[in-house]
Amino acid sequence: MSEKQQVLYDIPGPKAIRRDLWLNIIFTVVIVGAIVWFVIDAASRGLFNDRWQVLWAGDKGFSGLEVWERLLWDGLILGTMKAVVIAVPVVAVFALALTIARQAPTRWVRYPAYGFTHVFRGIPVLLIIYFGVLALDLEPLWAVVLGLVVYNTAVVAEILRAGIAALPSGQREAGLSIGLTPLQTMMRIQLPQAIRIMLPALISQIVVLLKDTSLGFIIGYVELLTVTKNLYNFFGNSSVVPLVLAAAVIYIGVNMAVSRLATWLEGRMRKTLPSGTAPKDTAPGLEAQAQAN
Repeated sequence: MSEKQQVLYDIPGPKAIRRDLWLNIIFTVVIVGAIVWFVIDAASRGLFNDRWQVLWAGDKGFSGLEVWERLLWDGLILGTMKAVVIAVPVVAVFALALTIARQAPTRWVRYPAYGFTHVFRGIPVLLIIYFGVLALDLEPLWAVVLGLVVYNTAVVAEILRAGIAALPSGQREAGLSIGLTPLQTMMRIQLPQAIRIMLPALISQIVVLLKDTSLGFIIGYVELLTVTKNLYNFFGNSSVVPLVLAAAVIYIGVNMAVSRLATWLEGRMRKTLPSGTAPKDTAPGLEAQAQAN
């Protein structure tokens, strides 16, 4: 006979069930009411008039296809994604180097890495971008890349350090006991496990990096937000809402694709676990019993 399943909360009684039901009804009515109010208010201000035709019919000699070509090709591909594709590999290399330096046994290596991480995590990306433009006289693209690389290197290095700290201390001791150097232990044992543990946080940081490319709008870098602004300045104020919402949908779609990629990578990593490795949710007693059998 199987043991009675244990839960971490008390099973709700009749009063609690009725209370939860009424709370759900109240919150549903409030949310539906807020949506209805927004729709009525937007309709009274002409939000649902023919201004949306700019997305499929175009205006002032532009077709709807040309509008989307400007948004997707000029803004997303040649602007936003170009900066992301350049910055992400550089961040990956520098963050790995910074993480290794943070674990170095010598102080003259460890302390500068510690200082870099804590200084540049606290500086806004826009401030670094301004420094690249004003002090280093960089072109807008490279100023944006500089800001993204410096800030995200510090953040990703801290994420990896937290992943290494979450590992059992026996992992490092086991590597050293079989003759690996501290660097080999870090590269072959600790870092692969830390990346696997912190993969959701790493993907979230890539999403943040992608959205931070919109800061290039301040210095004239032509990315998705800049193209959106140029389009609604050309078509007029009536096109602001449709074009801004179109840009928001594009950002959401790209970020959802990145999240789906993270889910796929996590599944692939689980499938490549060495044989005999127990899943994380396996209870220690069950694992020992399985090995005994």
